[in-house]
Amino acid sequence: MALDKNGIAKRIAQELKDGYYVNLGIGIPTLVANYIPQGIDVILQSENGLLGIGAFPEKGKADADLINAGKQTVTAMQGSSFFDSATSFAMIRGGHIDLTVLGAFEVSETGDIASWKIPGKLVKGMGGAMDLVASAKNIIVATTHTDRNGNSKLKKACTLPLTGVSCVKKIVTDLALLEVVVGGGFKLLERAPGVSVEDIKNATEGRLIVEGDIPEMSL
Repeated sequence: MALDKNGIAKRIAQELKDGYYVNLGIGIPTLVANYIPQGIDVILQSENGLLGIGAFPEKGKADADLINAGKQTVTAMQGSSFFDSATSFAMIRGGHIDLTVLGAFEVSETGDIASWKIPGKLVKGMGGAMDLVASAKNIIVATTHTDRNGNSKLKKACTLPLTGVSCVKKIVTDLALLEVVVGGGFKLLERAPGVSVEDIKNATEGRLIVEGDIPEMSL
């Protein structure tokens, strides 16, 4: 059975390491904040000027003035810091973010990412994505494996305007966890529960590398 958005976020949360500074992009990535494993202490950063984001607010307890870069209401943890955009992007461009989690329209088998523009459709703006993919030490993409028309988002080469080149390390989709390998290719690491390797092959346009038995995810 393919994962839903929360399942994708829950699997990505397992990639967090104690002490990480993490930036979560708009959409599925923001859900990761709800699934940080116990015993793991991470600091979540938002490029609109907040260091120390907590879980999403409970119903009826949201503060309309406290938002992330995607304009969603969030909570702040004890000890959080608020600052201007210049300071925020100094953190990002200075290489102080250990992990960035982004959504994507397409990812190529060499780690290129297209995440900000579909020609002909309304674009609200690039946001901080280009700075993040150029500066973070590790980039994980959270996305569905295919688009609404069933076309693979894991491509030989991106066809949409790029956000970054050769920067994506891992991808978690509704079907699988994959690693982008040096030289090109999506190495299959884990399957979503009930999803077969054949299902993943059929949904992947780029080069899929399958070595040995592929375990199911543990969520």
